[in-house]
Amino acid sequence: MYSPYDFHTQKGYELAAKAGITAAMEDYLEMICRLSEKNGYTRIHILSQCLNVKPSSASKMVDNLRTLSLVRSEKYGCITPTESGLAAGNYLLYRHNLLNRFLCRINGSDDELEQVERIEHFIDERTICNIARFLDEK
Repeated sequence: MYSPYDFHTQKGYELAAKAGITAAMEDYLEMICRLSEKNGYTRIHILSQCLNVKPSSASKMVDNLRTLSLVRSEKYGCITPTESGLAAGNYLLYRHNLLNRFLCRINGSDDELEQVERIEHFIDERTICNIARFLDEK
């Protein structure tokens, strides 16, 4: 049984996890990898348009991702995922697509983008593996 002290706010769980990459960083890295699939790069103005944020916000987040060695970028130039950024981004894309598939199946719909965007950062890798196993069994 749980004690009242086992519970946290969402922020409390995030702080307890002390992840090196925040949910917002995941959103940006996922989109950078998505946009880079065709040409191998993207640009700040495209990234900001796709995420519906100001270019200055996208630029700041790209700087944060660069500090973590997840992307390479040039001022007013191309943004490309590094090898480790691409590995992380590919997992984020996989997780996103898997959750969309799962939610579409259980909700009988064709698209669950908003719901996926809201929950994808809070499901751990073990649960993702179990969802994949569940979907492959059906």
